[in-house]
Amino acid sequence: MISFRLDAADLADTRFAISPLREVMGSLRALRAPALYPLHVRWRAAVLQKLDPADARLLAALVGDTLALPDFLTPRPASFAPTLDEQLTVVRATPAQTVRRDLLAAHAPRPLPPALRAVTAPGDAPVAELLEELCALLRRYWESALLPYWPRMRLVLEADITHRARQLATGGARLLFADLHRNLRWDDGVLHVDRMRGHHHVDGSGRGLRLVPSLFAHQAAPPVSAAEPPMLAYPGRGAATLWEPEPEPDAPALTALLGAPRSTLLRLLAEPLPTVELARRLGVTPSAVSQHLRVLHATGLVTRARDGRHVLYRRSPLGEQLAQHGSV
Repeated sequence: MISFRLDAADLADTRFAISPLREVMGSLRALRAPALYPLHVRWRAAVLQKLDPADARLLAALVGDTLALPDFLTPRPASFAPTLDEQLTVVRATPAQTVRRDLLAAHAPRPLPPALRAVTAPGDAPVAELLEELCALLRRYWESALLPYWPRMRLVLEADITHRARQLATGGARLLFADLHRNLRWDDGVLHVDRMRGHHHVDGSGRGLRLVPSLFAHQAAPPVSAAEPPMLAYPGRGAATLWEPEPEPDAPALTALLGAPRSTLLRLLAEPLPTVELARRLGVTPSAVSQHLRVLHATGLVTRARDGRHVLYRRSPLGEQLAQHGSV
């Protein structure tokens, strides 16, 4: 079990963040252990078909037999949504002793795979060479495996953060942590992460906690090392819808009246939904959705109501009639 002591200052500085590099490293787990990630089976098959065998061997070496990841390759985000290149810059600056520590910890108690054993050589030069090789490799892998899907992935992650922020606002830390994952317990200022290979306690000491949703996480997971500041990756909501096909076109009559984007929105709004979720489902930006929603609201086809930090939209009675007649 791993635990974090979080005082009032830590809770005040608890923030969410989106980490492209965390998604890169988490996706390597899906390649390594597909049984734990059934939602990503089709994505995995497509990636493996185009992955260079030499790259695949080195990528596989970055995941331990217990699926542990080296902490230096999952750095705590310094901002809400750093770019991959910003995070790789942090990786390149990792001290040699930290690289060795994290690679050995991820593979313990087994020895390092042959592809990584150069870091055990004397001096810092072999580690510096490996860091450059890894950063170049992760950049290539990102461009091939995740970048084509990143706009949609980011919308899913942002929708999760919106939901969690509302929980924190309405129910405090206890409600927030209770819903992140079943291996988390919040008790008297201490966040317990159960079913972990490590056993240590980390004092927040005013550094705050970073909460990072991931579409490639099967449980809530803190850093492996007790020396790292408090951070927790957790399974993001909506992963099951990530690879869903785009909505089918609406009936010709309704589409001819409203146009394809607005008729599709009207169909989706049979249930209350925020702008960010509508954008995620349609694969467009929230600003594009907002423009159409303003028109639908001004014409009385949708209603809106504020729920915490967001506005929920839903078909009005007039919109219901129009949608029903348009689908005949």
